[in-house]
Formats: sequence, C-alpha cells, structure tokens
Amino acid sequence: QVQLVESGGGLVQAGGSLRLSCAASRRMLSPNVMGWHRQAPGKQRELVATSTSGGGTNYADSVKGRFTISRDNAKDTVYLQMNSLKPEDTAVYYCSATWGTTKYWGQGTQVTVSS
Repeated sequence: QVQLVESGGGLVQAGGSLRLSCAASRRMLSPNVMGWHRQAPGKQRELVATSTSGGGTNYADSVKGRFTISRDNAKDTVYLQMNSLKPEDTAVYYCSATWGTTKYWGQGTQVTVSS
C-alpha cells in the first residue's frame, strides 16, 4: 500500500508564499507522475500542477508564473512552491502519485489565503 504524506499547508496573507511537500512511501520504481490538485469548498477537485519522472511539468493556467512544482526522484518527494498567493487559492491541496494507471492520493493539506 502506497502512502503519501503531505506537509506545509497553513494560513498566509495575500501576496505571501507557502511550500508544500509530499513524500511517497518507496517502491522499486519512482512514480511516473507526481502532482498537486486542490479542492475549494463547493467546487470540484482541480489540477494544479504535475511533474513527470522525465522532468516534464504542467500547470493550470490560474497558477502559471506563481507556482512551481519540483520533485526529488531519489526521495520520491514532490514540492509545490506557491508565491504571490491569492484568496482564490484557498483550498485543500492534495498530492498524487501515479504508477502506470494507478493513482494514489494524499490526505490533503489546508491552504488558506486571507485578503
């Protein structure tokens, strides 16, 4: 059973920064894709950013230029550096890791941005 352990959420003022971390319990192969999604109250979960084992990245338009995803393949850990945070970034942020066609989810970490 794969476990994803997230950390780094919290309360920050608009314009501030936070860094999220997510460590996957080790398997023989690193995840093909690791990423972050978020879910705000009353809204569907949405993609924030993904990172492939080959170094490719993908971002939601709403966070481009403000958020940066990175990963440490040796530790199966993915990070999300969030700068210039806005109140609309407030959500529960979920880490994901995909091996083949199977995706695993973390428990979520709350990010609250005050105006």
